[in-house]
Amino acid sequence: MPQPTPDDLATIRALAARVDTTALCDVAKDTRVMSPALRCRSSNRVLCGPAVTVRCRHDFLGVLQAIEHAGPGDVVVVDGGGLETALAGELFARAALAKGLAGIIVDGGYRDLRFVASCDLPVYSRHVTPMAGSTTRLATVGETVSCGGVRVGAGDIVVADHDGIVVLDPATAIGSLTAAVELMATEARVADRLAQGAALSDCVDLAAHTERLARGEPSTLRFTV
Repeated sequence: MPQPTPDDLATIRALAARVDTTALCDVAKDTRVMSPALRCRSSNRVLCGPAVTVRCRHDFLGVLQAIEHAGPGDVVVVDGGGLETALAGELFARAALAKGLAGIIVDGGYRDLRFVASCDLPVYSRHVTPMAGSTTRLATVGETVSCGGVRVGAGDIVVADHDGIVVLDPATAIGSLTAAVELMATEARVADRLAQGAALSDCVDLAAHTERLARGEPSTLRFTV
């Protein structure tokens, strides 16, 4: 799959800074959403960047390989099989910060929360545990993996915020993000109307929508502002 150009990535990051993951899910129902079992362990939940993927099982050598491979703005995505073994910790977060990475997501264990909890690097994991794995198994960086229950390929765009983590196809990311920006602008107008005393039903086609449904017709509730 063709990877986004530097200009595309700059556009993607600029658009992502203006939207929520909720809006992305609203404009594209096929958006890949990682399991909410992957929780933010650091002080910063917000990230956006292309995925650098790796698969590990009870061994964190592959995570070190991925961090070494990754560049500024990348998100290291680790398929740890959902197992409780810690596949990264404080030093990995420090190394990622020093390289300017956008974040680390581990479908497995993370440790060293005394440091990580106040770290500005977005760090997500399924488990917190003190027991680390071994460092004897070489991994392949860049293969398609499963993380948080969804497929993630190298270069897929990962976006995370207070509502969760989503994965976008790099070929359609700009379109989805642009649509999400437009949706959030509409929602802002609705919020203004509500602040002025309007009812939510004044801002959507509720009557027409319910009538269509009552007649057995397909219908989508739409904003009218």
